[in-house]
Amino acid sequence: MQEQTSIFKKIYLLLLAIGPGIFAIGYTIGTGSVTAMIEAGSRHGMQLLWGLFLSCLFSWVLMEAYGRYSLVTGETALFSFRKHLKFGNIISILIIIGVTIGQWNSLMGILGISANAIFETLVLFFPIIKGYEYWSVLGIALVIIGSMYYFLWHGNYSFFEKILLIFVSFMGLSFFLSFFIFIPEVGAIAKGMIPSIPEVENGDGKMLVAAIVGTTMAAATFLSRPLFIQGKGWTKENMKDQSKDAMWAAILIFIISGSIMAVAMGAFYHDGKVVDKVLDMVYALEPIAGRFAIAVFFLGTLSAGLSSIFPILMIAPLMIADYQDGKLDMSSNRFKAITGVACIIGLIIPVFGANPIKAQIMTQVFNVFVLPLVIIGIFILINREDLMGKHKAGLLLNLGILTSFIFACIISYNGVLAIAEKFNFAL
Repeated sequence: MQEQTSIFKKIYLLLLAIGPGIFAIGYTIGTGSVTAMIEAGSRHGMQLLWGLFLSCLFSWVLMEAYGRYSLVTGETALFSFRKHLKFGNIISILIIIGVTIGQWNSLMGILGISANAIFETLVLFFPIIKGYEYWSVLGIALVIIGSMYYFLWHGNYSFFEKILLIFVSFMGLSFFLSFFIFIPEVGAIAKGMIPSIPEVENGDGKMLVAAIVGTTMAAATFLSRPLFIQGKGWTKENMKDQSKDAMWAAILIFIISGSIMAVAMGAFYHDGKVVDKVLDMVYALEPIAGRFAIAVFFLGTLSAGLSSIFPILMIAPLMIADYQDGKLDMSSNRFKAITGVACIIGLIIPVFGANPIKAQIMTQVFNVFVLPLVIIGIFILINREDLMGKHKAGLLLNLGILTSFIFACIISYNGVLAIAEKFNFAL
């Protein structure tokens, strides 16, 4: 018993050591990421594991770059763009618009999937509500978004970090447990690390690659990192803490997301099944693990959704405060008003009864397009000796940033091709 307690204590201390990285995991692994990984694993096995790996690797590089810059200069991302870069005003405004559109689009799908997950689970135990799907899902969505908005009115950085720690812990443990139901072959994992794009109609293969990168290598994660480091109260003395935080965040994102892809492969791929509903995954696991599978995967999916809704609601007012003042703002009337607008927008898919799975894949693609601007901006700043002094980027960090920029440009172009093929546009 003492040994078991010690293990849980170590896990708890590890999670506590991840500070701003908790927000990175929250932004990254939501129901959008869950949907993309299930879609990839169920249709293509582990073929797209390479895209997830590279996205996590470059996310680590960019979290390290933004974190280091913040600790050395004490400045935030968009404030620094506006202050130090030529055409910084225009670049910052384009980033704010692009990230806000991408994140609010994601919010609609996330809220829809979370509400549907709760409804479909309730149907398993209370079949009588099956004929009231629309109003039930809408009611659940209203309760979720209303609760989140209440917390945003009354919280602060420390409170938000603790809430996300709970959601992320449940999510990680749930998906990691699910992984042991279907452990993929080593050969499938190794093959998945070789870059390739599935050849399917209507650009769906390209779109799925862009969706995986868009949800894993999210611009919002890097832009918000200096703000959350500021909220954590870290200074230049916490340089090692910042580096460990970035590394562990990237590792956990890869492990959790890879586990979802592997379980989807085991549950669907070999049988040729298709994911159309939120809990299709659970239904496939139920014959093997029974109601336990329902509880585990439901808890993971719901935690993923809630862990993403929270930071997504904050992103627009945080970026505006960053641009104007370079400060973390979580209490002003502007913060409350803009998060309120985001809540209303998030209800669009539940209100219109759209398919949240299809909507979520599409919205993840748009998150890729602003990424090159976010990368090139920090590359310029972190190499300025007048700002960084002896802490400016070295060879390895520069190589990582430049490679991530090339990767982001390729994936953005790939996303354009995917959308063109999907809607029969000629390029």
